[in-house]
Amino acid sequence: MTTNSEKEDLRRYLQAARDVLVWKLDGLSEYDIRRPMTRTGTNLLGLVKHMIGVELGYFGPTFGRRVPDLPAWLRSEELNVDMWARADESRADIVGTYRRTWAFADATIEEHDLDAPGFVKHWPENRRDVTLHRILVHVVTEIHRHAGHADIVRELIDGAAGMKAGDDNLAPGDQAWWAEYNDRLETAAREADHA
Repeated sequence: MTTNSEKEDLRRYLQAARDVLVWKLDGLSEYDIRRPMTRTGTNLLGLVKHMIGVELGYFGPTFGRRVPDLPAWLRSEELNVDMWARADESRADIVGTYRRTWAFADATIEEHDLDAPGFVKHWPENRRDVTLHRILVHVVTEIHRHAGHADIVRELIDGAAGMKAGDDNLAPGDQAWWAEYNDRLETAAREADHA
């Protein structure tokens, strides 16, 4: 495997997760994309907003690149400001900012070799010196983790699941099969708890 194909593999996995994260918003109301679905406030639009900051940070300052038009909320001291959207922050603006972030991050990836050095100021001192390869692996892992969160949140909202429109990547089964399957899991869990 060549370095170029390794970089392309990482870019393909990165873009696949980006697409999934944005697709999870499709067909939902403003309320549903913003509402907190866990005790810690996890919500679909917040996951997209969070990844804007992640990609701008890791593919910008880490490699000495200034981020043009840094969103105001990224300069805020407010805790978790990147994990939710205010009512006046539109879906279109956040998704549009995320798509521009992709172009910015992709330019960094394109312009550097995998062994290009970078520096992550907020990481522990013994891990601050990085390469583009390490950052790509880190960001691909993080976005796939959040895409998994989005899978669960979306399923809780309206039952939709899957990787993309028309590909749920789930076992084939109708509503009755899934109900029976869930009953079997519940029974197994209760039996294990009493064993």
